[in-house]
Amino acid sequence: MGTDKAFLPFEGRTLLARALDLLRTLTPEVGIVGPAAKFAPYGLVIEDVYPGRGPLAGIHAALSASTTELNLMLAVDLPFVTESLLRFIVEQAGAADAVVTVPRIAGGYQPLCAVYRRAFATLAQAALEAGRNKIDALFADTTTRILEEPELRRFAFSAAMFDNLNTPEDLRRAIPEKR
Repeated sequence: MGTDKAFLPFEGRTLLARALDLLRTLTPEVGIVGPAAKFAPYGLVIEDVYPGRGPLAGIHAALSASTTELNLMLAVDLPFVTESLLRFIVEQAGAADAVVTVPRIAGGYQPLCAVYRRAFATLAQAALEAGRNKIDALFADTTTRILEEPELRRFAFSAAMFDNLNTPEDLRRAIPEKR
């Protein structure tokens, strides 16, 4: 993208502000995983225990700092996710004994729009200590509730909700007038 996605403007506010506002409709306990120097003005910051190791390290840090059993993770670059979708994922996680509740769209997991129980921190730590940074690979090592695309569609959740913004072209395509 060439710049920090968290601070990209989208529909009148930054992606970070959008994500924080959305999450705060679900819970007052929202944390931001990243460097405190960058994110402290925006809310509670949880710094990576394994800096530079990608999203798995962020999930590990969040779960290690959490005092709640169920923890919703949401990447800032998913601007089309809705409150109702997040509520659905959280409800499904609460109704299951799975350690991870994760959507799978077009055959691909959405690990940064998923619910993790704190127990996942142990798996994440072991993987990080072994030099493995892939989140999806850990799903086979634990109980996972997969929310498949047909199930999501039955509840009126579109695969387009998971469109993320990784490139300037993605951002241009996502501008509402051009969608």
